[in-house]
Amino acid sequence: MTAARSAIAAMVVLALLAALAFRLFPGSPRAEGALLLPKDRQVVALGAEIYADNCASCHGDDLKGQPNWQDPGADGLMPAPPHDETGHTWHHPDEILFAITKYGVAKAANLKDYTSAMPVYEDILTDEEIIAALSWIKAQWPAEIRERHDVMNAQYRALEKEAYN
Repeated sequence: MTAARSAIAAMVVLALLAALAFRLFPGSPRAEGALLLPKDRQVVALGAEIYADNCASCHGDDLKGQPNWQDPGADGLMPAPPHDETGHTWHHPDEILFAITKYGVAKAANLKDYTSAMPVYEDILTDEEIIAALSWIKAQWPAEIRERHDVMNAQYRALEKEAYN
């Protein structure tokens, strides 16, 4: 299988997992189709603590990630990417970010031979803690990036709804 086909297959699997994650929180007070709560001060405050304790050691206190994050390191693993506006985090819908954090990249994307340095948080953090950490990350983005992410989430939600109807 070519790298392009593997990437496409991974995105399809991530989309399906994202749909599952979205259904875990159907009644939560969020913007239309959103899983994250970057405007909720309590959630964001909790998320800051969760991020500091579980994510900052690799992704940085400043969300800048590790150097040369787009190229495998000497160990063959991908370095931690930035979660600020310079990275690709905001290019993914909430549910995909949730699935990657909870289940890990390999499981979320059904990549059998993929090894990642990122821990799997399924048995470490609750779903609410994962959402809080991701909400804190989103709250740090410039307003324009948050708005673009919201639009992308709405488009993703519309595609999901269309696919299930």
